Amino acid sequence: MAGPNTLTFTDAGWDTEVLQSDTPVLVDFWATWCGPCRAIAPSVDALADEYAGKVKVGKLDVDSNGATAMRYQVRGIPTLLMIKGGQVVGQLVGGASKSAIQELIDKNA
Repeated sequence: MAGPNTLTFTDAGWDTEVLQSDTPVLVDFWATWCGPCRAIAPSVDALADEYAGKVKVGKLDVDSNGATAMRYQVRGIPTLLMIKGGQVVGQLVGGASKSAIQELIDKNA
């Protein structure tokens, strides 16, 4: 379900891959059963390609990685968090358009 530049984040690798990243990170909190999550997936994958080398883009499956979802109080999915320097700097909740996701990246990267 992910494109070639879309990473897969896990509870185990979260601190290293996301919080300690030298580049800004867009994280898509999602689940396989979530319709809106599947609807925004092509936009997330396209943006991962467009921002390759500038912004890390990845997905975290909330069913398999509940600790991280709870840590960030993710109550609805899809939730997109923009993380820079280990801190959340932007957020979108719900089915967002590609342009809205791109705006989140551009404003916070």
